[in-house]
Amino acid sequence: MKTVLTGDRPSGNLHIGHYVGSLKKRVDMQNSGQYEIFVMIADLQALTDKADRFQKSPDAVFEVMLDYLAVGLDPRKVNFVLQSGIPAIFELPMYYANLVTQARLERNPTVKSEISDKKFGRSVPVGFVFYPISQAADITAFGAHLVPVGNDQMPMIEQAREIAADFNRIYGETLVMPDGLLSEDKRSQRLIGTDGGAKMGKSLGNCIYIKDSAAELRTKVMSMYTDPTHIHATDPGKVEGNVVFAYLDVFCDDTHFAKFFPEYKNLDELKSHYRRGGLGDVKIKNFLYAVLDEFLAPMRSRRAEYQKNKATVMAFLAKGTAAGVKKTNEVLARVRKAIGITS
Repeated sequence: MKTVLTGDRPSGNLHIGHYVGSLKKRVDMQNSGQYEIFVMIADLQALTDKADRFQKSPDAVFEVMLDYLAVGLDPRKVNFVLQSGIPAIFELPMYYANLVTQARLERNPTVKSEISDKKFGRSVPVGFVFYPISQAADITAFGAHLVPVGNDQMPMIEQAREIAADFNRIYGETLVMPDGLLSEDKRSQRLIGTDGGAKMGKSLGNCIYIKDSAAELRTKVMSMYTDPTHIHATDPGKVEGNVVFAYLDVFCDDTHFAKFFPEYKNLDELKSHYRRGGLGDVKIKNFLYAVLDEFLAPMRSRRAEYQKNKATVMAFLAKGTAAGVKKTNEVLARVRKAIGITS
């Protein structure tokens, strides 16, 4: 049985971009019964770029757990793991750091892009540049064969593969070679923000959260970026670059039209009408709201039930972390033996 590792930082609630990019895949994989799955809450990773101002909310981990359970991740089928509770991932980076040059770390496209976005310049924290090594430790510690990720994280997987390959070449076949697993639907690999930005991000204020109420959802949908030239309903409109249609591409199917918008048979018909004019933005936004509300309603319900019992939720995390310690200690023992460290 192949092992899967995936996870998120507890830096805020998860949003529907996370769902289409990776959470849905995790649920599908758990339900297949073909994988041993570890879902890690990466509380240590949040320190890499904000150690001087990091104050984790006491409920940050609990909130992420609620989002996991809300989307359908099942503690009977996956192991929820707290990163800071896994001793092996503190030791493995020491060994891996000797296999990677500073120049190679700085060339990592994900690191390079985020250094630019955060305007670090030469003041970039070493821990931030070191992040690909830490992530390689996370992945290899669990012996992960597959790591579901968004497209922007693939460079991290490539670097983890390089580290594993170098370790195996030098010390003998010890580490599992991981593969990144992208969503099959390219439209879902990165969901754009509600403002039309290229990325939905917690820090950008352009997210629809899994926990959003119906009222919050409606407000966000009705304020979505559409086509700025589509001023009047009679004006021809552009579908390309229109956030509402980008979301409909991902979330709606023909059954939604029968239920919520029977004037049209499918999305192609709706797009055609919008392009030629005679269809206002309010109508398509109301339709998208109905589609998304139906999608999020059962998640809200599950989340509300679990929120009533924090002790039970955190017990799921404790049990999964214990399983993670056992798994990673086995890998660490093999690594030590390969290197020749016997103490």
